[in-house]
Amino acid sequence: MIMAVSFTRYGRLYYLDPGGHSPKVGDKVLVPTDSGPEVAECVWAPQYTSEDIDGLPVCAGPAGEEHLTRDESNKRRRAEARSVSKRLIKRHTLPMKVVGIDYLDQDNVYTVYFSAPHRVDFRALVRDLARNLRARVELRQIGPRDEARLQGGIGPCGRDLCCATFLKDFEPVSVRMAKDQDLPVNPLRIAGACGRLMCCLKYEHPLYQEFRASAPRVGASVETPQGAGTVVGHNVPSDSVVVRLNDGGRRCACSKASVCGPRKAYDSTYGDSDPV
Repeated sequence: MIMAVSFTRYGRLYYLDPGGHSPKVGDKVLVPTDSGPEVAECVWAPQYTSEDIDGLPVCAGPAGEEHLTRDESNKRRRAEARSVSKRLIKRHTLPMKVVGIDYLDQDNVYTVYFSAPHRVDFRALVRDLARNLRARVELRQIGPRDEARLQGGIGPCGRDLCCATFLKDFEPVSVRMAKDQDLPVNPLRIAGACGRLMCCLKYEHPLYQEFRASAPRVGASVETPQGAGTVVGHNVPSDSVVVRLNDGGRRCACSKASVCGPRKAYDSTYGDSDPV
């Protein structure tokens, strides 16, 4: 059994072992963390999975009234810390942008995540923050990718950012991957909300490599169910190729299997019947 929760609405998903609990979508549950159980919202109800998954944290049960009250209090403290941080940054005239706030009530520690174009001397700012918030304050500078992950948003595809929902780690992305996927090498077309190359270029790249290894190349002559023609394009998401027919020049989309040499050889030998 596996379930998914999120600490913020439309935020990153975290997977849990439901244990002996059966929460529904929208229920508030307790998630074990290093600083104690925290309140999260159930996004996927517990369901069986065919994969063997070990090591998932176990859901600590439904959130009680005291947990919800503590969670609301921590949210107010984070909102107050964000407001105070912005005000003091403006007063110190520092080129910083507050991206996120973390608060551990057990240790009374605030962690302020910020972005900046270069390294910033924030020693005086930390002292003022600690005095105004009456707590220990840590400042951490993050890069553009982490900034997009914390803030969230909508990507060029129209969906929630991958980094803010399911991606766990950032992997190196190269322009070569965009070329292999027949994308224009235009920063405005292949960059994400963070201004860097889109992460999907990396985790979708193996699909394109596998497709090109077995599909007929562009310019190859093939036989299709609609007649002979020439391959003029590939459509990897639909696992098909675009063929310009010799008869009339009409274009059609054919599945890769229908024009693939090994498949045609198999059909000619064993026929179109299903294997026993």
